[in-house]
Amino acid sequence: MGGVDLVISLDGTGEKTVGVYRALRAAIVDGRLPVGHRLPATRVLAADLGVARNSVATAYERLVAEGYLVSRVGAGTYVAPVRDAPAPRRVAADPLRPRAGWTFTPQPTSGDTPAPRYDFRSGVPDARLFPFDSWRRLVTAELRLRANNPGAYATPAGHPALRAAIARYVGYSRSVRASEDDVLVTNGTQHALDLIGRVLLRPGDVVAVEEPGYPPARRLFESLGARVVGVPVDEHGLVVDDLPGTARVVYATPSHQFPLGRAMSLGRRHALLDWARRRQVAIVEDDYDSEFRFSARPLEPLHSLDTAGRVLYVGTFSKSMVPGVRTGFVLAPAGLREALIAARQLGDGYGQVAVQAALARFIDEGQLARHVRRAGKEYAERHARIVAALSAHDRLQVIPSAAGLHVTALGANSAAVVAAAARRGVELDDLGAYGSDSTGFVFGFGAIDPALLDEGLAIFGAVLRDT
Repeated sequence: MGGVDLVISLDGTGEKTVGVYRALRAAIVDGRLPVGHRLPATRVLAADLGVARNSVATAYERLVAEGYLVSRVGAGTYVAPVRDAPAPRRVAADPLRPRAGWTFTPQPTSGDTPAPRYDFRSGVPDARLFPFDSWRRLVTAELRLRANNPGAYATPAGHPALRAAIARYVGYSRSVRASEDDVLVTNGTQHALDLIGRVLLRPGDVVAVEEPGYPPARRLFESLGARVVGVPVDEHGLVVDDLPGTARVVYATPSHQFPLGRAMSLGRRHALLDWARRRQVAIVEDDYDSEFRFSARPLEPLHSLDTAGRVLYVGTFSKSMVPGVRTGFVLAPAGLREALIAARQLGDGYGQVAVQAALARFIDEGQLARHVRRAGKEYAERHARIVAALSAHDRLQVIPSAAGLHVTALGANSAAVVAAAARRGVELDDLGAYGSDSTGFVFGFGAIDPALLDEGLAIFGAVLRDT
């Protein structure tokens, strides 16, 4: 019956009508028959159920009288809007439980919740700056090109044209030397970290992460059974001398440390590479938003300085484009490539071919580079306005940063200030949420409407003074 199975007890004389009525009513109340659903003709349903047509007709009439159904002359019988809430599914017990550590935490920057008026949340690029019309044309063209193709499974490593385009792009945008064979396309950074963890880690292995640092990376490694150890960060970056000697993997954000914003010094980079070489440890270099630079020449990535094959370089297009593209990549040493491709194949097979092909053209036609230049100028202006406003407060110490989409300032009583600011429509991140021993504030400037930026900063300043 329209994809709905009715279970009817036919025991006892005169129970068939009641059975049909109860089954239909239950299906309506619990939502299996949605509002507006057209029921079969009485003759058709009676034949399907093996009951007399009169039993079905009588059940229909009763449900119409009670308001569960509405009958339209010449049009049929439909489910009417009813006040009864769908009945919850009841089970006698709940024997299935997840392994410890699996707790869903809604993403505060997802599109499921309305954005605040003054949106200083970190990690969000400005979608208003993205050339959606150009991107739409590229994706549509790729879908049209393959419309008459019977289809085939794609390579888990990613579309060959995109792998080659990424290798060229990171060469001129991030000073990373790579070839098409080095590139494995992923569904963003988190997917890349998951593949790396599956290939390199066994339960109980130690992973060193920056503290403060990026919580989703920590949670992912913990979900794989690793023991995650936080390592402090100072003005030069990750403190190499404090790395645990038992570490199997080190996760770091050297180009734009998250969330403090500093770049790892060249000396500290060499020290970390030397430490990893001597101890045969893998380094995961997460370069998530360094395309947007506002001053100073960028230091060479760890990947470019690495001569021992210890670095896996992870990048994403979620910041340089928009998160919905859901595309990232990992550059891996030759000894890990086959294993990473196998892990990708086992996990989800391969990515979206049309999107990957469109992204390859977006890069090769120079559209990504143009977008980054245009967006970078806008972000630089917002970065300067925020730094100037925060520097005017004696209670704040702005941490110097030359790249990315956020600014961090140290300051006391941050949890209370963040909460009070939120009540006035100003959303920003508390530095303490990232595992910091210091108190402070993380100001993202990708999502904020430029016209509201100064007003939002003024409200924050008033809250800071009053809290």
